Amino acid sequence: MDTWKKVAIGAAAVVVVGGGTRAAGLWGGSSSENSKNLSFQLPTPIQTLDISKNTDTYSGTIIGNSGANLMRVDSKGKAQLELAKSVKVSDDGLKYTVVLKNGLKWSDGSKLTAQDFVYSWQRIVDPKTASQYAYLASGVKNADKIAAGKADVDTLGVTAKGNTITFDLERPLPQFEYLLTFSNFMPQKQNFVTKEGKKYATTAATSLYSGPYKVEGWNGTNNSFKLIKNDNYWDAKNIKTKQIDVQVVQKPETAVQLYKQGKIDRVLISNTPELYKANKNDKNVSKAPEATTAYLQYNQTGKNKFLANAKIREALNLATNRKELTDQVTAGISTPATGLAPEGLAKTDSGEDLAKFVAPGYKFDPKKAATLFQEGLKEVGESQATFTVTSDADSPAAKTTLDYLQGSWEKALPGLKINQKFVPFSQRIKDSQTQNFDIVVSLWGGDYPEGSTYYDIFKTGASNNNGQFKNEVYDAAVNKAESTDALKASARDNDYKMAEEALLKDSNFNPLYFRAGYALQNPKVTGIVLNSTGLNQDWKLAVKK
Repeated sequence: MDTWKKVAIGAAAVVVVGGGTRAAGLWGGSSSENSKNLSFQLPTPIQTLDISKNTDTYSGTIIGNSGANLMRVDSKGKAQLELAKSVKVSDDGLKYTVVLKNGLKWSDGSKLTAQDFVYSWQRIVDPKTASQYAYLASGVKNADKIAAGKADVDTLGVTAKGNTITFDLERPLPQFEYLLTFSNFMPQKQNFVTKEGKKYATTAATSLYSGPYKVEGWNGTNNSFKLIKNDNYWDAKNIKTKQIDVQVVQKPETAVQLYKQGKIDRVLISNTPELYKANKNDKNVSKAPEATTAYLQYNQTGKNKFLANAKIREALNLATNRKELTDQVTAGISTPATGLAPEGLAKTDSGEDLAKFVAPGYKFDPKKAATLFQEGLKEVGESQATFTVTSDADSPAAKTTLDYLQGSWEKALPGLKINQKFVPFSQRIKDSQTQNFDIVVSLWGGDYPEGSTYYDIFKTGASNNNGQFKNEVYDAAVNKAESTDALKASARDNDYKMAEEALLKDSNFNPLYFRAGYALQNPKVTGIVLNSTGLNQDWKLAVKK
């Protein structure tokens, strides 16, 4: 999931936390110590409540807390039954049979049915929806054909009969159980979506909710709204918090100030080195698990002839001192990236961290970089080159990152000039998807605890392969991992290692760092489940004492 933000649902990567000072309501509620409302902050505005179309973490946080799926990740990182009464899988891994709980309802009191899940899966793969996440359904019968416009949506291998949903797969999907927890596959009510039309999920009022809370007060652009307990939720009796106040606070220093004033219950302090250093010794600091990689994407469509040259891309990679960059940008909080898949995402069959196992050997070698850069310039018939690097205007780390890259690259590569471009998060997403960039700083947080959540994004033609490069060796390795080796964990690990090596060889992208987070949290608040992938903050059982 795309992020300056997003933040595997593996057991080691999920914690339940309690942890700052007393908090107060933000919208006319009591500001006294007796207020039981929770108050949370987002660092950037949410983009949508559309389950099928969302790709960013902040929107996903709200969708994930106002919706429910067949399963839900618990405090130990395990997928447990949620709207499902039972989930059974065939011995060959090609059929999942799910029986729903009885008496399920939508937030408006109407019946929630198995057909609502069928519709949601069909909607995400329907080309008319133009979902960036349609590829997540790949492996379900006919999903790829439907997404390519070569089959009708009603041929998708997701069917319902009574209270039972059947998923027919074309190949085993090791991550499938976690897809049944993922917000983009939560149910949607077809007649409601049809009735709202283009307005669907663009505001709180044009959305319908299946989860512990329902959204109120979001008009599509405002930066403060509420989550109100959904009395029609199947597990409403265990939801102890009646209201969660949410506000967008884009300056991290302001957010920390509001926290210390008791107006926000949880806030990140790892946004800037200065903020972390000033607050790291607070007794209520806790580490926030993440499986997030920051990296550079190169536009390889041919629009920029320099970046179409492999030697110039390799020169940029070799001129990147990841250790120095990470220290300057994150004060050493994060870890220099060794590849695409981040630390803490998943374990190999032998128990080793996947990131360590697949690391292909990215190096800092400015001398070799300078030589390759000059060779690349000659190959394209130029003596100098100019690149614009795009990043998020609303990310505190963005300016520091671009300053570092500009200074170090221009020093190491004579003849290179770097321009900086900052746009809002939402615009950066759009520019990335339309290839309106030379080089763009991107962050990706895993959606589930298995390597494909990263390796799928760079396959040829994939919706999040924003540089639009084609790497046949990479494609073959990833496809092998997801087909013949899908149920062979050790072989799959080796496939991912080969994929990483292919990316390094062709310099298709430039990994920067694996992000880590630290937060201040009100010690009176307990029950928040923090996930390093998927729903990064699950507030279902959060409560203030």
